[in-house]
Amino acid sequence: VSTVQDSEINLLKSGEVTVAVPLSIDDISKFGDSSRELFIKSSCYSVITIAVDDSGPTISWVFSSEPKSISFSVVYRESTDIPVQQSKVLIPLTRCISHKETIQGQLKVRHPGLYTLIFDNSFSRFISKKVFYHLTVEKPIIYDGSDCP
Repeated sequence: VSTVQDSEINLLKSGEVTVAVPLSIDDISKFGDSSRELFIKSSCYSVITIAVDDSGPTISWVFSSEPKSISFSVVYRESTDIPVQQSKVLIPLTRCISHKETIQGQLKVRHPGLYTLIFDNSFSRFISKKVFYHLTVEKPIIYDGSDCP
């Protein structure tokens, strides 16, 4: 049985990864204002995997690429024990003209687990790309009543 998620899962299963960056929510909260750089070889992809312990936070991203465009996707799986093939695609693989405009997006974390941002350059046979990205996380404000008299 084939699903619409084939392209993302096939990429993760059989594509060639250039760089895999593991991050936690704490890592992202220490990002500051600067962008980070991710390298993606021609015909390959790179990933940023964010491990989230609690539901509730909102993860936001901003990225641009050079030279030319990049494809972007977000997939989710509950833990590293779950095979990549069983990831859920939250944002399907989309070609972004991120060399001409900055791409922004966000997702609200509904379940703890691993959220993987995929930057796919497998369509480009000769040109390697650089992605400049910045991530932020907003945790929900939980009122604990501590300011009551």
